[in-house]
Amino acid sequence: MSRNMGIDIAVDLKGFTQDQRMGIFSYRAAPIQVSYLGYPGSTGAPYIDYVVADKTVIPQASQPCYSEKIAYLPNSYQVNDSSRKISDKVVTRSELGLPECGFVFCCFNNNHKIVPSTFDSWMRILDRVPGSVLWLLQDNPTAAGNLRKEAASRGLDPHRLVFAPRTDVAEHLARHRAADLFLDTLPYNAHTTAVDALWAGLPLLTLEGQTFAGRVAASVLQAIGLPEMITRSEADYESLAVALASNPEQLQAIRSRLAANRLTQPLFDTRLFAGHIEALYARMYDRFHAGLEPDHIDVGL
Repeated sequence: MSRNMGIDIAVDLKGFTQDQRMGIFSYRAAPIQVSYLGYPGSTGAPYIDYVVADKTVIPQASQPCYSEKIAYLPNSYQVNDSSRKISDKVVTRSELGLPECGFVFCCFNNNHKIVPSTFDSWMRILDRVPGSVLWLLQDNPTAAGNLRKEAASRGLDPHRLVFAPRTDVAEHLARHRAADLFLDTLPYNAHTTAVDALWAGLPLLTLEGQTFAGRVAASVLQAIGLPEMITRSEADYESLAVALASNPEQLQAIRSRLAANRLTQPLFDTRLFAGHIEALYARMYDRFHAGLEPDHIDVGL
């Protein structure tokens, strides 16, 4: 059907993940085939010509690790919807199960992204910030119980871990207002959850990794003009988290800049992004019709 329709570029949004349809691409649905967004890495598939990225998630030194050629966007590779609604509903901390006083760290990533090294960092941060709590997504009661047991085994009061049930997206975005700082995970960063936090006005702290999946939060922070929230060592990550929790003026300055940048920097400029990705697809199309093999391409600023 795709061939009969004369599709020039077929874009896969899943890679080798649940409900994927890579078999269609293996039969060449279009003369140019591209991997984008859903699979943060190389498919390793010889029939995928390009992967859409940016220079943070795939630096030049990492190009040999990819079977695809890299199609670079100028800001963050991640597309974002600048029209998403945030509920006006006002909910108190106590209604969310949080203490009215004390610093609230949060991470709404899926629980399977919480590996022992990340959890160890979080527990050391909580230990250094008296009265603070860590607000996590409740994937299921078993995971919540196990995480509380792990906190206790590290000498922390398990009730300093608070769990948020899943809810309506607009209300979920609104409840970010009850948190003070989003703590990212490694080796698999916050992706959608990172931009959720930033869209809701909540500062995000990340530790930049060595792979695509571990560099996404750094990409979105660069694109919203907050590069100082990107750390590159576990020690710096923990120290900055503690410093921000201990210095309200410093954190407020970052929060104010996030509010100012939210609609002025590229991250949430959907129309700008559309123009850039269209230009990228045009470059792929022009190369193909000029008889050239796929190669790394870059849509500059």
